Amino acid sequence: MQTAKQEVSELLNRLPDDCTLEDVQYHLYVLQKIERGLKDIEEGRFYSQEEVEKKMSKWLEQ
Repeated sequence: MQTAKQEVSELLNRLPDDCTLEDVQYHLYVLQKIERGLKDIEEGRFYSQEEVEKKMSKWLEQ
């Protein structure tokens, strides 16, 4: 498992030289959300497709 510093370093190496600080912040945000989602899946905190469809059908009936 990589350290946060290693992940940031790799991200910076992938971004173009003319990227802005806002670009860097956005990509860090996305990486953080992906990692959080993967952790949620590992810990069983997710909805099945069937559960999502059931919830969505209630919203779409309005």
